[in-house]
Amino acid sequence: MGAEPDITLTASGTPTGAARHPEKANRQEHPIPRKPSWIRVKAPTSPQYHQTRELVRSRNLHTVCEEAACPNIGECWAKRHATFMIMGAICTRACGFCNVATGLPRPLDPMEPTNTGAAVSELGLAHVVVTSVDRDDLDDGGADHFAHTIREIRRLSPGTTIEILTPDFLRKDGALERVIDARPDVFNHNLETVPRLYPGVRPGARYYHSLRLLDRVKERDPTMFTKSGLMVGLGENRDEIGQVMDDMRSADIDFLTIGQYLQPTRRHHPVARFVPPDEFDAMARIARGKGFLMVSASPLTRSSYHADEDFERLRAARQARTGEQLSDTVRLASLATHR
Repeated sequence: MGAEPDITLTASGTPTGAARHPEKANRQEHPIPRKPSWIRVKAPTSPQYHQTRELVRSRNLHTVCEEAACPNIGECWAKRHATFMIMGAICTRACGFCNVATGLPRPLDPMEPTNTGAAVSELGLAHVVVTSVDRDDLDDGGADHFAHTIREIRRLSPGTTIEILTPDFLRKDGALERVIDARPDVFNHNLETVPRLYPGVRPGARYYHSLRLLDRVKERDPTMFTKSGLMVGLGENRDEIGQVMDDMRSADIDFLTIGQYLQPTRRHHPVARFVPPDEFDAMARIARGKGFLMVSASPLTRSSYHADEDFERLRAARQARTGEQLSDTVRLASLATHR
């Protein structure tokens, strides 16, 4: 037999290089294009960045900031804002865009919900985003673990508002309801791209299932904020983006994020183009015109980027719209009375 492959692990304990994505080993290579000036970011060097990293390590936690190679990690961690990724760091899906390691996950860590809550408290977060890998190996897709994590954050950091970014819970009956009933403040599930591109970008998912999942959140709890995100630069066109926006509004989604896709490795889905900032501004104007409460669209926008500030704006936008609707109701009632 041949020698065992030499697998290097990251500081967080996940494989590096080709070992992160064994399912992509035989895929065609695509050159990684040079990033334009509007996308380049500085390497993280601040003391707060290193403090945040050490806290995450000490609690045996993972972050999507590291595992997905987020370009905003330096900025966010300098503010002690980390997006926690629960249920381990190995995903059961093999999405064409994602840098998170793929393979057979380890058993759930029963202390992870408590450690997450403790880390949120230690960081002093006013708002936290919690996401996860896909866990198709679990009967409930990890729904109970999500709910437990939400409850532990509430217990250990009661002043923190909670935003979750969940997998699709495909073929996991009852899972979605368990997570909704744990009462996060924001329920996010990303559609990621237009339906035509799903086979190459998100092959393990179903576009209309994801859309229906967000619709079901509103059906079960109409007061819960819902959120979804798109990547651009994958090969979509303007009409397709507009149709996805319409689909999202039909599901009453409150908040839309749009950001530039960045190719993690040569064997990931290629970047079709880098979308310039003025096109993001145009997409944001179109989305607002379609009725979203909040829109964040820029080359570096990611689901949890500036999530704390955006949550306050989201809440204010709902209050303003509710006030306008109440004023309209009162005005109509007054007109009816004086006829």
